[in-house]
Amino acid sequence: MGEKIVQTAGRESLGEFAPMFAHLNDDVLFGEVWNEDAISLKMKCIITVVSLMASGITDSSLSYHLENAKKNGVTKEEIAAIITHATMYVGWPKGWAVFRLAKEVWDEGTEAVAE
Repeated sequence: MGEKIVQTAGRESLGEFAPMFAHLNDDVLFGEVWNEDAISLKMKCIITVVSLMASGITDSSLSYHLENAKKNGVTKEEIAAIITHATMYVGWPKGWAVFRLAKEVWDEGTEAVAE
């Protein structure tokens, strides 16, 4: 595996209010699950984007994970095919919403919001 993923958003946002949640987010989800080697980071990114899409999550967390997917090798052509395929199973409106965000991330002339 390449570079180890380190996440501090949980502690920064919720550390004092919800320390257990912050620990689970930063240490378990990102510290252990995202750093586990059985599947590639690219595949984890794809799974995460489709999972958020299926759940109807189209906020900054999806933007972050789309940016992460791009950073980990998902091409514009691949994300278009992934979103199109998932749309057939999770719903047309969700597909439209995710395409709007994905276009921002893969538009070479525009910096996407990553966090």
